[in-house]
Amino acid sequence: MRIVAALLRRDLAQMFGSGQRGATLLPVLFFIAVAMLYPFAVGPNPELLARTGGGVIWVAALLAAILPLDRLLARDIERGYFDQLYLRGIAEEVVVAVRLLAHWLSFGPPLMLATLPAAALLGLDSETLRTVELGLLAGTPGLAAIGLIIAALTIGMRGGAALAGLLLIPLAVPLLVFGAGALATGGSGGIALTAAISLLLVAITPFAGGAAIRAAREG
Repeated sequence: MRIVAALLRRDLAQMFGSGQRGATLLPVLFFIAVAMLYPFAVGPNPELLARTGGGVIWVAALLAAILPLDRLLARDIERGYFDQLYLRGIAEEVVVAVRLLAHWLSFGPPLMLATLPAAALLGLDSETLRTVELGLLAGTPGLAAIGLIIAALTIGMRGGAALAGLLLIPLAVPLLVFGAGALATGGSGGIALTAAISLLLVAITPFAGGAAIRAAREG
């Protein structure tokens, strides 16, 4: 547990440190910018904004998830961070699991907080806001997991950051469909399915990411 705590502190310090603070805030700023610009694109009709605003928030969250992908693993791979931990007997699966938690903490809760001003800009009522927040709580771990898997698979590839973004969007469509679909049905079924998909993705990420990192090292 001490090793896990130390790794988590290190990852969070890297993500929220003074040198990376701007990069950490970039997804949140992008998310809010989409909410601000959307009313200008479709017009100030309150009923239209209220009806479509929840889906726009989900799309904005999906697009914001692309922005941090290039800094999740590439820098540590270049510096030999994973090799040093491997020599100390720390499995890649453990490191990836901790990195996933740190990535979600730097990405999920800030987006959920940013949803509050975004909902005000889009005119969402309290019930819709509650559904959106529960959906994001269920879905953002899955988005973080997909992003980390893709970041691991594209290590060392030329144009890996752009490729990662292109891969994330189709893979995240099920989360988007069920998460945003909960707004249309008004029930908890969509949120439950979103949570189930996220749980599956979170469970397989340490193993898929660890295997990808080992393959990159041996290659």
